[in-house]
Amino acid sequence: MKFNTRTMIEEKEYLQRFFENSGKFNAIKAKEIAGYFEEKEVSKGRFFLKEGQVSNEYMVLENGFMRAFSFDPEGNEVTTAFHNITYPVFEVASFFNRTPSRENIQALTDCNGWVITYEQLDILFHSIPEFRDFGRSILVKGFASLKTRMLSLVTETAEERYTSLLQSNPEIFHYTPLKQIASYLGITDTSLSRIRKDMMKK
Repeated sequence: MKFNTRTMIEEKEYLQRFFENSGKFNAIKAKEIAGYFEEKEVSKGRFFLKEGQVSNEYMVLENGFMRAFSFDPEGNEVTTAFHNITYPVFEVASFFNRTPSRENIQALTDCNGWVITYEQLDILFHSIPEFRDFGRSILVKGFASLKTRMLSLVTETAEERYTSLLQSNPEIFHYTPLKQIASYLGITDTSLSRIRKDMMKK
């Protein structure tokens, strides 16, 4: 199923702009890098990655929204991350260590974007210095985001975590069931419903 009617040239232009806007590449280099990527579509509810698989694709989302989740010892789903067009989709530990993933990544909406395999990405890392800088900046951004989330679970109240998420990623509340959001915030869905009701009264 196709989610848009644009030509391949128009779509590649989006991918080229993505790399140019990072500030790491000129137009010629961005076009060269974009040539390594292939189009991919993931329908709503389908998995981009399943637990036990080795993460082998690095995806630049053009449209859509995904979430990552795992299971606690009781078998309950715990949302670990949300993915949109601002950050590439892949499971970093599995991708770089070449080990089975402990997370699932599932499309919350119809998604389309561009993917490159681990082997192709490795070629870019070794052949284009600017791409190595780009890759490092992506990893640093991801680490900083993870560190901020870990600290928020320790230093902030549930209400503060909810408010921060609402302000930074309001689209999450349009596409994601409250139970999944609650697990991401580290609270029960009952607590989240209470927080939302209390804040609506203010």
